[in-house]
Amino acid sequence: MLARIPRWANENVLVGFDTADDAGVYRLSAECALVQTVDFFTPIVDDPYIFGAIAAANALSDVYAMGGKPISALSILAWPGDTDLDELSQVLAGGADKIHEADCAILGGHSVADKEIKFGYAVTGLIHPDRIKTNAGARVGDALVLTKRIGTGVISTALKRGIAKDEDVQASIESMLTLNRAACEAMLGFNVHGCTDVTGFGLLGHAREMAIASNVTIEIDSKAVQFLPGAVDYARQGAIPAGLRNNREFVSAGVEGQSEFDELLYDPQTSGGLLISLPEADAAAFEKSFARAYRVGRVTEQGRKPIRIR
Repeated sequence: MLARIPRWANENVLVGFDTADDAGVYRLSAECALVQTVDFFTPIVDDPYIFGAIAAANALSDVYAMGGKPISALSILAWPGDTDLDELSQVLAGGADKIHEADCAILGGHSVADKEIKFGYAVTGLIHPDRIKTNAGARVGDALVLTKRIGTGVISTALKRGIAKDEDVQASIESMLTLNRAACEAMLGFNVHGCTDVTGFGLLGHAREMAIASNVTIEIDSKAVQFLPGAVDYARQGAIPAGLRNNREFVSAGVEGQSEFDELLYDPQTSGGLLISLPEADAAAFEKSFARAYRVGRVTEQGRKPIRIR
């Protein structure tokens, strides 16, 4: 559908929707540009406060993936008119607290009456035009580093089915509540060539976008990918979210090879980690300086397909 949208040339649009990047970037001056993104979704946990906080962390993540600093947010809300307003206040409070944690200001928002609850934010950030991290910058020879474990989609589905252990759900919630702020600040100390956050399209989906935008093939070492506690077992028990099936249907044609963890590599993540492409030496130093970072693959010459699994 994006191919049908007319494009108008604008020299100040530094990142648009052409490469399916995490956020758009608009230049204001030679030293300042706006980073803009929007994200919202239906509840994925039972606690309304935690849902609001996760929705905020997820929306902020796109700015961090570009290397930017969030400065303001507008809330987006769809809420049933006959639902407990105390729950609504908790959703808004959770979101507000997480936005405040990011040193970001909520300026307002928009709400509509809807039978299905939806919540999120449109976030604006700042960045220097020469320091933008896009998904189109991966270079042959780079190492790929990820900053969070995988499995939030499968665990959320296991929770809905009543088979998830409390400790596994809490580990997943802790991951989703963790801002990518520290990961962003840490990566900016290295020679990062490309970056994206791993969210709704899963690890392989977002790696595919990076590979296509960068004209390379990305090789994922499936045995190196770290999974949240319980995620592998729940996937084997059939706790497969609809988004995972959609991701696999769309992405698998561009994937060469397979692994025993195929399901989880397509798992849609909420507030997932940053997938960072950087030189080998920088990757090793980044892993030492940022404890949650770990190697998941490498960037190779463009091959028959954008993704290779080993």
